[in-house]
Amino acid sequence: MRVSAGILLFRETNKELEFFLIHPGGPIFAKKEFGVWSVPKGELDKNEGPLEAAIREFEEEVGTKVNGDFIELDYIIQKGGKKVLCWALEGDIDTSTVKSNTFEMEWPPKSGKFQDFVEVDRGEWFNYENACKAIKDRQVPLLDQLVAIRARQ
Repeated sequence: MRVSAGILLFRETNKELEFFLIHPGGPIFAKKEFGVWSVPKGELDKNEGPLEAAIREFEEEVGTKVNGDFIELDYIIQKGGKKVLCWALEGDIDTSTVKSNTFEMEWPPKSGKFQDFVEVDRGEWFNYENACKAIKDRQVPLLDQLVAIRARQ
């Protein structure tokens, strides 16, 4: 089973919980807004711990290194069968500073032409209601877990 690790960055604004999500770059998702946003995440490198991978992936996809008191969430399984390990972290980030790494893909398909695209084209803050609309449906339980944890504090 493939495994990814990610960071769900959150903040509280006017007593409302907000979640930082990323929109995938590249031409496939360019015109899609609902059900495609994600927690910054990626696959583990060989001999890398899951939290270490989550921190590295956040920096690669967002351009900002994070640290602090990480809250481990229960894993989820995405539609493709990938297991996602995730940690929540309270923090803030200016969405205008998001700077992602790139990937190469053949585009248009079967054209023989390869182009570089950013892995993440933007990041935004969402309240719970809007985050549930934007995020991949299998990642909604990550939001729900954090809401439940914060309600107990």
